[in-house]
Amino acid sequence: MGLEDLNHNFLTGTLEDVVKWARYNSVWPATFGLACCAIEMMATGAANFDISRFGMEVFRASPRQADLMIVAGRVSQKMAPVLRQVYDQMMEPKWVISMGVCASSGGMFNNYAIVQGVDQIVPVDVYAPGCPPGPETLLHAIITLHEGIKSGEITKRREVTGGGAGVLLEAARA
Repeated sequence: MGLEDLNHNFLTGTLEDVVKWARYNSVWPATFGLACCAIEMMATGAANFDISRFGMEVFRASPRQADLMIVAGRVSQKMAPVLRQVYDQMMEPKWVISMGVCASSGGMFNNYAIVQGVDQIVPVDVYAPGCPPGPETLLHAIITLHEGIKSGEITKRREVTGGGAGVLLEAARA
């Protein structure tokens, strides 16, 4: 009986599987709360929704300690360079969740002062729809991101396009 006859487990797993497991179980968010969506993001970290079960209980204040940026709210033209600088200072691999319709497409603010989608500044991996999206929607976006990290799909898409994975939640596709 050789190793190929054994079930895939810890002893016979690949190093890549171990790295993926470590990555999706220790995603550390850097918050970029800009508007009303930030209140919903803070509620996600509270006891009622308990984001700590995903290993994300502490929102990092420094971008050098984070690998997930949650952009919550509308991004002004003046804030865009700051957002990009924070993104550039984050460690690799890094991911972005666009939370809310204002971050995703500018929302109802169709004017010169608001960026019409944060994907013009940083590559977005998962979009969380809503105005404002509730904590449940953000948790779904985080789970979607974890599944992408676990499957390796996100890194494959980044290599091909150089941008984010473009993973959409089911509600956003409809």
